[in-house]
Amino acid sequence: MSKLNIDQKIIKDLFGGKKSDFLIPDYQRPYAWGEKECQTLWEDIFIFAFPNNNSEEFNSENDEYFLGPIVTFKNQDGKMEIIDGQQRLTTLMLLLRAFYDRYGNMKSPQEIKTAELIAQCIWKTDEYDEPDKTKLKIDSEVATDSEKDEFLTILKTGNAPDTMKSRYAENYRYFQRRINNFLNDYPGYFSLLPRRILNNCVLLPIEAESQDTALRIFSTLNDRGKPLSDADIFKAQFYKHFTATGRKDEFIQRWKELEVLCNEIFHPISGTPMDEAFTRYMYYERAKLGVKSSTTEALRKFYEKDSYALLEKAETFGNIVELAKFWESVQKQDDERFSDRVLHRLFVLNYAPNGMWTYFVSVFYMANRDKNGLLDDEKFYVFLNKITAFIWTYAVVNPGVNALRTPVFSEMIKIINGDKVDFAEFKFETENTRSKFDNYSFSNNRAITKSMLVWWAFSDDQQTLIDINTVYEIEHIYARKRAENEGMKDKKNLESLGNKAILEKRINIRASDYRFADKRKYYTGFVNAKGQKKEESKVHELVDMANKANYDFTESEIETRYDRIMTAFMSYLELNGLLM
Repeated sequence: MSKLNIDQKIIKDLFGGKKSDFLIPDYQRPYAWGEKECQTLWEDIFIFAFPNNNSEEFNSENDEYFLGPIVTFKNQDGKMEIIDGQQRLTTLMLLLRAFYDRYGNMKSPQEIKTAELIAQCIWKTDEYDEPDKTKLKIDSEVATDSEKDEFLTILKTGNAPDTMKSRYAENYRYFQRRINNFLNDYPGYFSLLPRRILNNCVLLPIEAESQDTALRIFSTLNDRGKPLSDADIFKAQFYKHFTATGRKDEFIQRWKELEVLCNEIFHPISGTPMDEAFTRYMYYERAKLGVKSSTTEALRKFYEKDSYALLEKAETFGNIVELAKFWESVQKQDDERFSDRVLHRLFVLNYAPNGMWTYFVSVFYMANRDKNGLLDDEKFYVFLNKITAFIWTYAVVNPGVNALRTPVFSEMIKIINGDKVDFAEFKFETENTRSKFDNYSFSNNRAITKSMLVWWAFSDDQQTLIDINTVYEIEHIYARKRAENEGMKDKKNLESLGNKAILEKRINIRASDYRFADKRKYYTGFVNAKGQKKEESKVHELVDMANKANYDFTESEIETRYDRIMTAFMSYLELNGLLM
């Protein structure tokens, strides 16, 4: 069990201790507090220190103001790395430095003593408790914070001229203004405020024995801010590597560009967009190691092996950037990078019943790209069809994303070895597969339902590529209301795949819930009473149905269409060599 040191401390004891030596590590995010947060902190502390604007109502022996936890761990250099509390710790340092700057011209014994106590919180001291103003008790190595030097300069000098534009400088100047106003308005209270901050404002330092433990504690405690992501930790490792090779500035710029790119293209259910980039790349490295195990390690556990040796390899960061750019091309449906038929397959896969396909495709890309980062169109097209057929079928025959890992991880290793992806050990028995589909309930809340309908729509040779950002819903061609009014011979037909299609959400909302004749104009487009043109659906099959004269989509057509869908899908499996 991990050991924790938890001991509530007043600011004077936490900051002023001989061994206090804080480090804001390189993987932290830049300082983010602004004047609003500083104003809240100042006003809360003032109300606490002078209840009802009355100095006499304060009980110096018992009154405490809790500022929150500080989660740290002692790193190999003996410094206390800050995992949680960076914002308040930084701001408190700026506040104390502003008080110290104001006390510089004061000579009374009380004021001199207060200045000494503040100095011991900001600077390291010798054995006589004299501050060494060249050695601060806090340092910042935040990799992507280009303004951190201003923070350290302000603490050292007490100066923040208007030429300094950082949040540090703005907040420091804010505290200077508030202190000056306080001194003018309450001159008799002035010596009391910093003392009450030092002696009665409380923090809860939680010192963990390792970085991993500290991060877990932070994730448990913090329900307001953003916890450090795995990618934040990886950034620190890259930062150290690039700095050691004299390429620090290059790395910072490239990391920022990658972050912007990932935020645009990745929208994971859990973790950050940057975490998703590292996850997709992890499967490539995992396959290179020949790992078939269906149990996937946590992202950071994978990368931290051998002291993050993978992140120190010269090619790793560039590979992740290139992989992210590949997925950008997928997201933007780049017709210069991909052929029209490949873009069709990628659109269908975007509606896969689970996200495993993205890892599969990532491994294929990394292993098969040429020197220009491009793929052979024929090989990629064949691969996309193969995995579509397999993933779709597996979702019905052997549902559950965890079950899919076994065959997919095995095939990933084949990709690395230059072998064909054929799922030779995982083929489907023909009759059993058709039976599974025929007895499967394709309800709207099951992802595979929309997956099948998108696949079917793009099986039409005349189906054009659709914008990947268009939102599609499931349309009942034979409407529910019609079924209520007219009845059906077999109520199961209402929810059959034969009665469903994908349809743009904007059209699905308006489409009539009665006869097929009422739906025609919504499928084919029309001009409304206000003269506004309503665009037709991009789903060719629905437009084709609606354009047929005297055509009505009946219950028997549901059964016929279902058989067409399933016959085509079984042929698709056969064509891709997945039946036995």
